[in-house]
Amino acid sequence: MTTGSDPTDTPEGTEAADEAPAPGTPGGPGPFSEEEIAAVTGPGGENELDEVEAAAIEEDSGPDLETSFEKLVSKSRKLSEDRIRTVLQSVLFVADKPLTVDQLYESTGIDRELILQALNQISGMHRDGINGIVLHEVAGGWQFRTDPHSAEYVRRYLRVKPQRLTRAAVETLAIIAYRQPVTRPEVEEIRGVDCGAVIKALMDRKLVKILGKKEEVGRPILYGTTREFLEFFALKDLSALPTLREFHELTQEHQEIVEKENVVAPKAAGTVEALSDPGFQKRLDKNAAASEAALEDLEEAMAAADRTQKSASTVLTTNTSPQTPEAGAAGPKPE
Repeated sequence: MTTGSDPTDTPEGTEAADEAPAPGTPGGPGPFSEEEIAAVTGPGGENELDEVEAAAIEEDSGPDLETSFEKLVSKSRKLSEDRIRTVLQSVLFVADKPLTVDQLYESTGIDRELILQALNQISGMHRDGINGIVLHEVAGGWQFRTDPHSAEYVRRYLRVKPQRLTRAAVETLAIIAYRQPVTRPEVEEIRGVDCGAVIKALMDRKLVKILGKKEEVGRPILYGTTREFLEFFALKDLSALPTLREFHELTQEHQEIVEKENVVAPKAAGTVEALSDPGFQKRLDKNAAASEAALEDLEEAMAAADRTQKSASTVLTTNTSPQTPEAGAAGPKPE
């Protein structure tokens, strides 16, 4: 039996019915309703696994370090020079502290001589101004660091402020670094001011540490620098500290920078320039000869004055002595 066309049966409705996927087909509704699924599984929640014991998904047995190290040593002997460099770079990259040659040997099993040779090659490839990652020998070990020329960009990304020390902190730290082990009174005697607060701040920054106590009355505490001090200033060891002679060997540009920071520097620089003048020694010898001649003239004048004084003393002594009548002299005639 056919019926008339329903005004609601539009072509659009027919297309919508045709596009609807059948139940159970991919992308369509499932064969079960949500009420049926909830009736079978039960209500679920975030804490439904709180009372369930977690299963072990990692193996408990680890490798024997001694046996594995022997295998690592035998394996490392077969490595090429390029492969040794890549291994050392990987280990240094993940290290958070400078690594010594012994630590690298314990980690890789590579011969120490080959490690030193590879480190020198890596430091040649990763150096300032050439690579963004620089290999430095600091605090008795080796460490990857960012290129100093990129410091501004790195600080901006990390959103950290540059670590700066006050003038008082630098002066105190320099005295401790060059005179260690040194006591607080010795530091204050050199600086002329109290240094207790500055030393405490340096200890909080882990740049200074207590080395012990001095064997004298009162047993004052001895202070010295730390390994962090070497890392902070990128020094291999304390022997890498600059000397006074190196200050005089600075370039003109660096000398101007130092002289601006130190008021006494221009006087010292003028003295050094005067001593280095070739004519200075000649003028000094000429002045010394003139001084000697003047000294001789003064000695002669003093000797002449001494002779004159002796002559005058003799004359005065003769004039003041009593006169006696000569023998046979006639007396006054009687009247």
